[in-house]
Amino acid sequence: MKREELSPKVYSQELKDFVLYLEKQRNFSSLTCKAYQEDIAFFLGFVKVNKVFFDKVDESIIRGYLLELTNCGFTKTSIKQNLAALKHFYKYLYTINRIQKDPFEFISSPKIDQRLPDFLEKDEIDQLFKANKERKDELAIRDQAILELLYNSGLRASELVNLTLQNVNLKQRVLRIFGKGRKERMVPFTLEAKNSLEIYLNQLRPKLLLKCPLNQMSTYVFLNNNGNKLTSRGLEYIMGEIEKKSGCYMKLHPHKLRHSFATRLLSQGADLRVIQELMGHESIGTTQIYTHVTYSQMKDVYDKAFPRAKIKKEE
Repeated sequence: MKREELSPKVYSQELKDFVLYLEKQRNFSSLTCKAYQEDIAFFLGFVKVNKVFFDKVDESIIRGYLLELTNCGFTKTSIKQNLAALKHFYKYLYTINRIQKDPFEFISSPKIDQRLPDFLEKDEIDQLFKANKERKDELAIRDQAILELLYNSGLRASELVNLTLQNVNLKQRVLRIFGKGRKERMVPFTLEAKNSLEIYLNQLRPKLLLKCPLNQMSTYVFLNNNGNKLTSRGLEYIMGEIEKKSGCYMKLHPHKLRHSFATRLLSQGADLRVIQELMGHESIGTTQIYTHVTYSQMKDVYDKAFPRAKIKKEE
């Protein structure tokens, strides 16, 4: 069954006010607001079909909805995201005294099997950077700057494509980043990244900008081949082109380079709180997943050094 077949979507005035609250007061991105709105609208439709007012929802109604999502083939991840939107919505309703009790207060999210982040080893990074520098096409210097910033600063894809010239301090080698919820943080970058960025800004970006109509003069750092602002989807496309043009097929993705950044910091002894701040994680729990990565690395090294111990354990 498709999602659209669950129940009719209902966009109540309360939902519209909530979305406005997310946009204006919480500075949520338009994509997040839209996702929240759709998830909540489906739930409100389910509630209406069951002839229950939104302010009379109880745990039995919620569990019925979750069961329907499960029966329709929704993954645990999708259900968890749906629940996050609904919990936020009903907490908002409770805060503004629109409901007397928050029915989602004791509803637990489904446990999701934790996957270790995919990342590149140091020698793979060195191989990738070296191969990309040997490219002869014009866009190579832009792509090198992108790789350097993603790996050496741990930026999200959205943060990189929305980076403006005003928020880059080349002299001090620091970026002013506005992450999730428009939360601001300062992120340093390496001398190598600075050099690659300067080459791109001085040599290629002016040429790309000439392809853009005068009424669309951009202040964004990274532009596509038509001189327009780079998008997250465009950035993913560039990752694929880097693989083809450099010959390094490593399943490149912006997030993979972000994971590589965090893993390298942790393996070199960086404090988790520092990594949390650099990456813009709201919770330290999100950052802690990288401790599992480095433990896996440590165990591999141990097994290679003491193969008999591994054999004995398996026996």
